[in-house]
Amino acid sequence: MFMTGLSALLLSTLGVQQAETPPDPPAPKVRRVIVRGQLVVRVPVRPRSLPGSTPVYYNLRDGPRCLSSRQIAGAAISGQRSVDFLLSDRRRMRVEMSSDCPSLDFYGGFYLQPTDDRLCANRDVIRTRMGGSCKIEKFHLLEARAAR
Repeated sequence: MFMTGLSALLLSTLGVQQAETPPDPPAPKVRRVIVRGQLVVRVPVRPRSLPGSTPVYYNLRDGPRCLSSRQIAGAAISGQRSVDFLLSDRRRMRVEMSSDCPSLDFYGGFYLQPTDDRLCANRDVIRTRMGGSCKIEKFHLLEARAAR
């Protein structure tokens, strides 16, 4: 610590400035926008778990038919036809998409355009930023369980 302060003092007297490390960019947030009278929700996708982190396993329970779009705080990719919503109350909800849904690129984030302020299975779709879309077939509530 003393050497760091001393070296900074020495460098500053010589006119050399230390490069400051830039702060980490803030995590992207869910954005709600009204476009032509319709609610559009942009959901950022978080990367899969970091290398070296302990994997978390989940039990799937039947979820609700509809989910308030205001509860969605973020998302994580969970499979070719599924996305996990990270909810504001720290729960996770898996969105299962229809079987005819092509494997889409959700990594850049996606958009939701609920009919009202709720997303409902067998009614609403998830739209990628690249233009593809998939119908929401079912919601599953995820409950963390201990690894075996």
